[in-house]
Amino acid sequence: MRRWFVWIIAVVLFAVATVASTEGELPAAEDVLREIDRNLQFDTRKSTTVMQVVDGRRTREYRMVVYARGLEEAAVEYLAPARDRGTRMLKQEDNLWLYMPRAERVQRISGHMLRQGMMGSDVSYEDMMEGVNFLDQYEAKVTGSELVDDRPVWRLEATAKDETVTYPARVLWVDKEAFIPIRQELFALSGMLLKTWTMTEIKEIDGRNIPTRMEISDQLRAGSKTVLMMRDISFGIDIEDEIFSLRWLERR
Repeated sequence: MRRWFVWIIAVVLFAVATVASTEGELPAAEDVLREIDRNLQFDTRKSTTVMQVVDGRRTREYRMVVYARGLEEAAVEYLAPARDRGTRMLKQEDNLWLYMPRAERVQRISGHMLRQGMMGSDVSYEDMMEGVNFLDQYEAKVTGSELVDDRPVWRLEATAKDETVTYPARVLWVDKEAFIPIRQELFALSGMLLKTWTMTEIKEIDGRNIPTRMEISDQLRAGSKTVLMMRDISFGIDIEDEIFSLRWLERR
């Protein structure tokens, strides 16, 4: 009996030592966020994006071209469907404008309108147009190591450094190899879960890991989700200055 007792104690101590060792091997959160930013940030980018909006039994599909220069400038032009072709959006720092050819006018998007779903999707104007700098915008800690869809990930809890950040808190599950947050939960200041966001179909493009499929679910919209599929992605390209100007919005 004493031999069995000693054996049980040894197993327990081994398990405790293993957990402690694993916890000791957790990376610094700043290093993880830095690697995420290295993958997701860029000087310039152009891509064709297909957006599918699933709302109950109905699915709507849009095709657009997206331009971006750093985190402060972005432009979107809808190519399809025909009724929305020519609709454009422009972001310059904290300013956002929308041009709808049927109305033939430019509208500034501000205040509560920024949180509305773009084309009725789960993606708000803020989501689409705002670049995230995780290292600068969030304080984070690595809380453990898990598996998500059979992929080993680090679990991070992140809190915004100031009130200007769109989502005050996030939980991220970061792929250990690709350093992409393959799942995120986005929270309000009250702690309410607002959205879930997944990033999958990761490809290496120009030396960085890029998710080419994203799925967003607004938790305040029952039965709704939006899927973004990026095609023909190019980085470090020359983009004419006029695309990031108000003149471009109404250009024929």
